[in-house]
Amino acid sequence: MRKAKTKKKTSIAWSKDEVKLLKKLYPDGGAGEIAERIGRPLTAVRQKAYNMGIKTRENRFWSATEIRHLKRLYPSETVQSIADKLGRSYRSVVAKAYKLGLTEELRVWSKRELNLLKKLYPSRTAQEIADQIGRSVQATRLRIVTLGLKKRRSAAKN
Repeated sequence: MRKAKTKKKTSIAWSKDEVKLLKKLYPDGGAGEIAERIGRPLTAVRQKAYNMGIKTRENRFWSATEIRHLKRLYPSETVQSIADKLGRSYRSVVAKAYKLGLTEELRVWSKRELNLLKKLYPSRTAQEIADQIGRSVQATRLRIVTLGLKKRRSAAKN
């Protein structure tokens, strides 16, 4: 019996300049910056560093630039997205956000907010609903999921 042929992923070889940048920036947690500058996926940057034995420094301090980025991104992006962009772990981002006072006490959803969410969801995006209710998009999406809300299919679709 013959094995089915599988298409192997081909990768583009890393240039000397890309490797040089990786060696320079990766130890300080610059994976996100490297990926952005060379136009490669973050996972490819991390894999190349792993293959080359390059590690990040343990317990590195947050730079002023990283803190500015965290403050700018925290209100609108997920923790994982921020972690990926900054080349930090999820836990590191959560801990720093807490220390900077960026996290809020969890607010219980009021009946008014829940009713408005249920009313608006069939015809509005999570962003529009979040703006109207005064909640983050992430909190709004999570509440939509926990309530099991579904968009109605359009009658025009067949």
